[in-house]
Amino acid sequence: MKAALAMLTFALGFSLTPVDAQILERLENAISGPPSQADIAAARQEVQAASQQALSALYAIAPNARRSIENAAGYAAFSTFGMKLMIAGGTSGKGLAVNKRTNSQTYMKMLEVQGGLGFGVNKNQLIFVFTTEPALSNFINQGWEFGSQGNLSAMVGGQGEMFSGAAAISPGVYLYQITETGLSATLTVSGTRFFVDPDLN
Repeated sequence: MKAALAMLTFALGFSLTPVDAQILERLENAISGPPSQADIAAARQEVQAASQQALSALYAIAPNARRSIENAAGYAAFSTFGMKLMIAGGTSGKGLAVNKRTNSQTYMKMLEVQGGLGFGVNKNQLIFVFTTEPALSNFINQGWEFGSQGNLSAMVGGQGEMFSGAAAISPGVYLYQITETGLSATLTVSGTRFFVDPDLN
């Protein structure tokens, strides 16, 4: 139910600002009840485990990425699940943003609504790398949105091959996408929003 409400909010075109997220959380809680502390703890563990799995998958495919993340101000790792049936489809996911200098962790969500005809199920892992603290702070505090032109070509190399296979999406921000076939040369993140998870923080 919560995922359906979030997807509906996205489909209607609302920007999920912190205030909007709080309103959505109240609506979800009114329908299904607020999550218990045990539910929150279990969900946090799942997100942490999925984040580590995404990093491990990235390091196995692109070993140089380990050094880029070790030297970065922070990173955010997401696991996503998407399904498309006829003209309706969407992807949702959860992730963890980590400030490596303060060791603070922020739980995040992502949503994407897809149009056009098609069938299929997909699972992806997205890893953002932030080379500066302001870039990480903006991602957490303001959220992130890719518009309709969100298809990006991954770089062949950069900064001494540290970011090989990643796309530079803004100053100080790089993004890796891992699909079921490996590290993707083209990032398909159009119409995707990333924002703080009000339930887990």
